[in-house]
Amino acid sequence: MLSRIAFRRMALAVVAGIVPFCEAWAQISLPPRLEAFRARGELRVCIWPDYFAVSYRNTRNSELEGIDIDMARALAGRLSVRLGFVETNFSSFMDRLEAGDCDIAMMAVGITPARAQRVAFSRPYLASPVFAVTTRDNTRIRNWADIDTQGTVVAVAAGTIMEPLMGRTLKRAEMLVVAPPRSREAEIQSGRADVFMSDFAYTRRMLLMHDWARVIEPPDRFGETLYAWALPQNDPAWLGEVNSFLGAARADGTLGRAASRHGLMPILIR
Repeated sequence: MLSRIAFRRMALAVVAGIVPFCEAWAQISLPPRLEAFRARGELRVCIWPDYFAVSYRNTRNSELEGIDIDMARALAGRLSVRLGFVETNFSSFMDRLEAGDCDIAMMAVGITPARAQRVAFSRPYLASPVFAVTTRDNTRIRNWADIDTQGTVVAVAAGTIMEPLMGRTLKRAEMLVVAPPRSREAEIQSGRADVFMSDFAYTRRMLLMHDWARVIEPPDRFGETLYAWALPQNDPAWLGEVNSFLGAARADGTLGRAASRHGLMPILIR
C-alpha cells in the first residue's frame, strides 16, 4: 500500500500531467501480492517438472516430488492457502513471473546478475558446481580437460546458468543450446553432442536412471552457483515473508529433512 505522503505525491504528479492517470491508479489500487493470493485462496508456484530431486514429475506415477515440491507445500500450509503448480522451464519462468502467472518460482533457480535484473531472489539454500555428463563408451571425453577440445560438441539447456557460463568458458569446443522439447540426453545418445553440462541434482538423476551415463567431476568447484527461489521484483513484503519461511524451515529442520529425503544434503546450505 502507498503511504499517505506517496499518495499525495502521486496525485500531484497526475494533476501536473507527469504520470498518466491510468498508471497512477494502477499503482495506488494494486494490492500487495500477499493480499492478492490470500484473497483468491491459492499460491501459484512455477516449477520445471524435469528437475530431478528438485521439482520432478516421476514418470512411474506422474506425481511431483523433490525438495521444492515439499517446500512449496510447506509454504502454502504456512499461508493457509491452496497450492497450484504452474509448469514452465528456465527459458520462460521469468516471463511467467512478470506476467503474474505464478507468485514464486520454486525450482532451484541459480542466482545470476542477468536474472537479478528481472526477478528478486530469496536467500540461497543450495550451492552446486557444474558437472559434465557423457556416455560410458565415449573414448574422446575421459576427463575434464577433454571437454574444451576441437571437434567436441557441448550441450547446455536453454535458459540455464550453463548457457552463459559455457559460452564464456569454451574456447575450442562448440556449444549446442538445447531448447524444449529436445533434451540434452537425446543429443548425447544421438551423437549430435559429446557431453552436456548440468548441476549436482540433475546429474544424480542421470546416474540413477541411465546405464549409459558417466559423470565427470569438475575441478575447483567449477561454475559453483547459489540457488534460491525467484519472486517478482518490487514486492518487499512478499520477499520478507518468503525469507522468514525459509529461515524457520532451516531452524526447525524442515529444509534439512527435505534435502535428505531427495539426496541433496551434499549441496544444502546449512
